[in-house]
Amino acid sequence: MYDFTYSKPASLGDAVAALSKDAEAKPLAGGMTYIPVLKQRLAKPSAVVDLSGLGMSGIIIVGGKVKIGAMTTHDTVAKHAGLKAAIPGLAALASGIGDEAVRHRGTIGGSLANNDPAACYPSAVLALGATITTNKRSIAADDFFQGMFTTALEHGEIITEVEFPVPEKAAYEKFKNPASRYAIVGVFVAKFANGARVAVTGASQSGVFRHEGMEKALSANFSPDATKGVTTPADDMNGDIHASAEYRAHLVGVITKRAVAKA
Repeated sequence: MYDFTYSKPASLGDAVAALSKDAEAKPLAGGMTYIPVLKQRLAKPSAVVDLSGLGMSGIIIVGGKVKIGAMTTHDTVAKHAGLKAAIPGLAALASGIGDEAVRHRGTIGGSLANNDPAACYPSAVLALGATITTNKRSIAADDFFQGMFTTALEHGEIITEVEFPVPEKAAYEKFKNPASRYAIVGVFVAKFANGARVAVTGASQSGVFRHEGMEKALSANFSPDATKGVTTPADDMNGDIHASAEYRAHLVGVITKRAVAKA
């Protein structure tokens, strides 16, 4: 690692101040991505601001809404009984992230702020039409994700909470890398009274995205058969040693069908 200063603020205000006074300072949530980045010397922050002392964890379900604190771990999301009843697809998604050690340290806020193109949570946030709350504002999911590893967050802006509307039905399915458990292709589907939303992760060079063709088909008929004939262009798909762009485009249809059947 490169040298940097380390601080662990006890309040959100102190954390924001520490980040704001130094343009090269970086926040640290669970550290499941950022610590390996530091160890591999791929980043050179002047300061690391540890958010683990701020609280901001827990799950509240009230009035058809699920509110999850940004520092809530994947393990807590996976095992929360109330969430399993309200949005079982979200709890199931969290249970399949990484391994047990990762799930006990990684946080929903850290995952969203990093916006890894193969991460699972972005697909749930986008498909469920969630709202990301920060120390400054509330950001709609459709405005939050802005490409691979890029979000609407500004320097010094910290995610504090994520609010999900409870859908009629929802489910997540992924074709995972057997080693990392990252999504080679992951699809989250959600059915609401006004239609369906479908978000795909792991597949596109632009990161997580909504699949308009699938949404149109499933809004008319929320069933696995409705996805037949809906294609996904391979032009913007990732191609690597795990799967070609064409194979990922094919998998989007297969995984969407499985997710709808699961829902």
